[in-house]
Amino acid sequence: MKNIGDLMKKAQMVQSQMNILQTKMERQEFEGSAGNGAVTVTMTGKGVPLKVAINPSVVDKDDVETLEDLVLLALRDCHDRTEETMASEMDRIQTSLGLPKNFKMPF
Repeated sequence: MKNIGDLMKKAQMVQSQMNILQTKMERQEFEGSAGNGAVTVTMTGKGVPLKVAINPSVVDKDDVETLEDLVLLALRDCHDRTEETMASEMDRIQTSLGLPKNFKMPF
């Protein structure tokens, strides 16, 4: 029974650390860009958009599709950065608790 008790303690510790991480991610800002910085997007770690910046040089009324593509690519870049940070933080939490990487908890 000691192993089950230890596992439950670790699960509670992971849950506590996850709550802290979620709060941190809500407050942290991430930036994504496309077109060598022609379009940048800033969002929170929870995916809430905060800012879009577009360099006037990429605004062409005859080529709206390119601008749309750049905005979409900047959004994806920002999303990817957020996901990478979350995965890295999860690995750090699991390692600090002596759990193997990518260990899946039942919650």
